[in-house]
Amino acid sequence: MKTDRKFQYTEERFADLQLLRYNVEGFETLSLRQKTYIYHLSEAALWGRDILWHQNCRYNLPIRHLLEEILQNYKGDRQSEEYQQFIVYLKRVWFSNGIHHHYSTEKILPGFSEQFLREAMKDVPDHEQYEALIPVIIDPTVMPKRVNQADGEDLILTSACNYYEEGITQQEAEDFYARQKGEGNPEEPIMYGMNSQLVRQEDGSLAERVWKSDGMYGEAICHIVEHLEAAISYAENEKQIEVIRLLLDFYHTGDLATFDRYTIAWVQETTGRIDFINGFTEVYGDPLGLKASWEGYVNFTDLKATGRTEKLSQNAQWFEDHSPVDARFKKPSCQGVSARVVVAAILGGDLYPSSAIGINLPNSNWVRATHGSKSVTIGNLTHAYDEAAKGNGFRQEFVIDAQTLALLDQHADVCDDLHTDLHECLGHGSGRLLPGVDPDALKAYGSTIEEARADLFGLYYLADPKLVELDLTPKAEAYKAQYYSYLMNGLMTQLVRIEPGCQVEEAHMRNRALIAHWTQAHYPEAIRLIQREGKTYLEVLSYPTLRNAFATLLAEVQRIKSEGDYEAAKALVETYGVKVDVQIHAEVLARYKRLNLAPYKGFINPRYEVLHNADGVITDIVPHYDESFTEQMLRYSRDYSTND
Repeated sequence: MKTDRKFQYTEERFADLQLLRYNVEGFETLSLRQKTYIYHLSEAALWGRDILWHQNCRYNLPIRHLLEEILQNYKGDRQSEEYQQFIVYLKRVWFSNGIHHHYSTEKILPGFSEQFLREAMKDVPDHEQYEALIPVIIDPTVMPKRVNQADGEDLILTSACNYYEEGITQQEAEDFYARQKGEGNPEEPIMYGMNSQLVRQEDGSLAERVWKSDGMYGEAICHIVEHLEAAISYAENEKQIEVIRLLLDFYHTGDLATFDRYTIAWVQETTGRIDFINGFTEVYGDPLGLKASWEGYVNFTDLKATGRTEKLSQNAQWFEDHSPVDARFKKPSCQGVSARVVVAAILGGDLYPSSAIGINLPNSNWVRATHGSKSVTIGNLTHAYDEAAKGNGFRQEFVIDAQTLALLDQHADVCDDLHTDLHECLGHGSGRLLPGVDPDALKAYGSTIEEARADLFGLYYLADPKLVELDLTPKAEAYKAQYYSYLMNGLMTQLVRIEPGCQVEEAHMRNRALIAHWTQAHYPEAIRLIQREGKTYLEVLSYPTLRNAFATLLAEVQRIKSEGDYEAAKALVETYGVKVDVQIHAEVLARYKRLNLAPYKGFINPRYEVLHNADGVITDIVPHYDESFTEQMLRYSRDYSTND
């Protein structure tokens, strides 16, 4: 067994990606029972890997198998340029859980030739079976986008994601689920379509292939179930046992009403230190925002850092009452709002290798309104990002002057974490839909509007004296650091993640662009872009005016959400959140390239070793940080693959 070297955050880099490690700090202080609980929950999180790969594109799993076979059997020159390009392509596919970029969803084009691929395939056993995959890998016109959000196009026919069987149109899918919703309980609407693939039957009608233990993805789900069942014996309390048993019931039946009961129990479990997510969760991978990608992760509470989020959750009603939105859209009572800073123990599915740093669940509007929500900020991931960013020159290149740079150096990290807390803990949990409004009324624009709503809530309150009163910000001026960095990102620096000639597609990027460009258009007295020595910079003219801008936009975005105003959502997103200024884009790309930085980062998981005594009894569980990205990917493919 290899001995762990001294822990370091930054690891290898390739293409536009850099891999980091996160330290599971405090794991050694947990009891053996808690460690074993985390271990089984972690195994359950890793077993969903192939589900996500297949959800992302129906060709992903055979392509991964082919590429890994080439890696291990190639007999040609491994020092050649084309082979090195093959390695980069394979790592990009691993990172993105498929052949489409994890963030832009554009198809990843290989740097090697079709001839190289054909020659390399000859070293693979039974290589003839992979012949049909060649155009899928090589041809840029075949499945060019995993999630297409272009207005005016059929979003299902033009998306490569595997939630809808080939040939099903957007209109057919929307009509299918509209009929289901019409038959359900409008007071407690289940999330129709969340855990199924929509398919066409022999008679031409549509039906669902449900993801459950004896249905689609059954083999993987049975392995997940096995480890969830094993985890029950080590749970910290009876409520955690109830949560797992309800989740098991859902995995066996696929019943969405059972899923709601599970999420209610999960929200109510707040006394244990260990928590997890396991299942079909976020809908960003579906162009219609209905079907949920598989994700899993395990965490335990950072007892020291959780103090700041507890202050927010304890004051949730104050923040709701003082929000600048119309009183009709406010919650009269904020139920069950809980928030923690946590230490991630494992990342899986759609949270791996690239992960969110803050999570707020459940997504069901009525469950949130009636029973509350849970929010987490993943502290050891944000710390890893901060460590990797030290001294990289990014702020020096893009921030307008020394005074603003000093402001960011002093307060940006604290305020960025706090904005994440406000976004997840209170922003997503704020507001309410008017009676009778369909939670999916905003359709393809729903995810962007929801992220904008939560971001605006956080931006508005960052400047509130209440945060100084609660000792969450060091002084009243600290919020300016987040205002500047957020708007600089929305107007300029996030463009490093977009290829020349493309528009903004991803929901979080659209949200930031929307807020920044709307503010620039409606409040020119607050911000502007200026030129200095041939470079563009953001200049803030009035920080108080910015807060007024965020209040105005938050009120409108909440109205759109609460009333289900699809046309207003479409106009807002398409006008301010999609288009890219070609000149600024080219400039930003050139300036960023000179810094030699990777715009995207992700993580290598720790590897857990289970120690036994001579009688086979578990004596300890130890995390190791010695595994390379390639070693981890090959181990996961070997140990957690299914035949689904």
